[in-house]
Amino acid sequence: MTTTSKPIRRRKLADDVEERVLAIVQRGDLKPGDPLPSERELMAAYGVGRPAIREAMQNLQRSGLVEIRHGERPRVADPSISDMMGRMSATVVHMLTHSEPTLNHLKEARATFEMELARIASRKRTESDLAMLRSILRKQEEASRDTGRFRQCDTDFHRCIASISGNPIFVSLIEAILAWLENFHIDLLSRPGLEKLTLREHGEILDAIESGDAERAAKSMGDHLYRANSLYHSKNLPSHNAS
Repeated sequence: MTTTSKPIRRRKLADDVEERVLAIVQRGDLKPGDPLPSERELMAAYGVGRPAIREAMQNLQRSGLVEIRHGERPRVADPSISDMMGRMSATVVHMLTHSEPTLNHLKEARATFEMELARIASRKRTESDLAMLRSILRKQEEASRDTGRFRQCDTDFHRCIASISGNPIFVSLIEAILAWLENFHIDLLSRPGLEKLTLREHGEILDAIESGDAERAAKSMGDHLYRANSLYHSKNLPSHNAS
């Protein structure tokens, strides 16, 4: 008889409780907002103590599957892409900080994603959408000497383009990507002369979207982001990862 060298992991009671409660949620027996059984009911049903129940619920809360409020029974959480991305934030930023290749891959993925968003925007934009983009661009121009406001307008511009798609998942994804990358290009928009370049490139993207030229919109977005990618600083990366 042959055996494998992988040891058998000893499971905690809380792991078993978490697995069983998760099965209830995933079967659809309970809908978002519905209360879960009480601690006493779960203790009786599973034959475990209160610590195991509470640890399992805390794990499910961290996973975004359960909401826990003081003095109330835990409830099935309302699913949210934005919340899920937010919970990933610390882990992703840690990974980007310690892996320059991963940071570069994310920048490339962002550029590819936003080029497609620009194509979609050029086909779906309405007069209201265009008015919003023009307004953001005006505010960004007025904020040229205010780095914080200028960066916020930059984020608003890219988020607005994503929102034109009508797909809330696209919006949540771009919001998350921009938040993850924020710490790695703090200096990017405040370097002398780059404000005007950013504004000009945003204007070219807007013109292409307004004209309905999908390929020009994608190219303008790609030119803008790949130019920006080459300027991202990596001073936050450990020296042994620096190129």
